[in-house]
Amino acid sequence: QLQLVESGGGVAQSGGSLRLSCASSGSTLRYNAIGWFRRAPGKDFERVACISSTGADTEYGDSVKGRFTISRDNAANTVYLEMNTLHVDDTADYYCAAPAGRLCRTSPAHFASWGQGTQVTVSA
Repeated sequence: QLQLVESGGGVAQSGGSLRLSCASSGSTLRYNAIGWFRRAPGKDFERVACISSTGADTEYGDSVKGRFTISRDNAANTVYLEMNTLHVDDTADYYCAAPAGRLCRTSPAHFASWGQGTQVTVSA
């Protein structure tokens, strides 16, 4: 399993931007798709975005399409989530996770490796 570490969370104003990073300590993540999930208080996990191992394919949740961009730098062993035009309801804990394999999956149950999460708070 990968050891994933998220960073970049914090507080932003509505309409603002944040960039999250997901790094792997130890093992390379170049052979895995990576997904970003979020969980708001009292809600289930929501898959926000996913990127295939090569970066050729990306997928987004409907609530973030056109505002969030997922990318990866395999040489730096890091996946990014650029979040623009933030809304108050983007407030959540954000997690990166890796499924077993190169392709994106939808359900959290298919993601075996998870980071500890980073908190994002968007104020009105």
